[in-house]
Amino acid sequence: MTDSAQSRRALSFDTAADQYDAARPGYPPALFDAVEELAGRPLTDARTVDVGAGTGIATRLLRERGARVTAVEPGAGMADRFRRSLPGVPLVRGLGDALPLADASADFLTYAQSFHWTDPARSLPEALRVLRPGGALALWWNVADRDVPWIAAQEERLRRDLGSAAHGAPGAARALPDGVPRAERRLHWSRRVPLGTHLDNLGSHSLFLVAGRDAARAFLDRERAELLRLFPDGWVDEAYAVDLTVTRRPA
Repeated sequence: MTDSAQSRRALSFDTAADQYDAARPGYPPALFDAVEELAGRPLTDARTVDVGAGTGIATRLLRERGARVTAVEPGAGMADRFRRSLPGVPLVRGLGDALPLADASADFLTYAQSFHWTDPARSLPEALRVLRPGGALALWWNVADRDVPWIAAQEERLRRDLGSAAHGAPGAARALPDGVPRAERRLHWSRRVPLGTHLDNLGSHSLFLVAGRDAARAFLDRERAELLRLFPDGWVDEAYAVDLTVTRRPA
């Protein structure tokens, strides 16, 4: 993917901020337990920077764990929705590749569904600059659980009809550079949502937002008919695996 195409997809979420906020899944409590375990310190009272915060889905949960959160978000539409959702949380406009933050000012840097939009050659040194000695960089993604047959079939339809899968970035895009010490964890969880919410969730991914309205609508209409055969009551059991990576700045 070219840099211009990557940038277009990264900023496409601004056009669907309300849909994104309403339909995207959150994260299970076990994720934050794992973040604390791998980081070796609690989130409570920790100075935390949530980079690529979007509409604040992860930010809200970090605050509920007691973290003192500052959000960083590049997109104007997402930032506007964030401010309406979390008016009391500090928000700065910026990119992970050039964080507008002081050296050694954070205990945690978190990226929820967003590290793959950065250039790790720049964003990793920036994270380590902003982290205090011993601080932790935590990256995570909700990925559709392809061990579930209906989800594997849906992913195949996405690849066939739209050329990619909507659920999560490719594994290579989520990886830290070779040689960086890390701890990793995979957590499984699920949620039960109305079919309309599931389709809105799909449609909030950049793959759909840049595909063009007609192509996106045609796929989602076909998907509605397919899923109604599987879930005739109109409720969909979404299954996820959360992939978590944590690395720490040396003390």
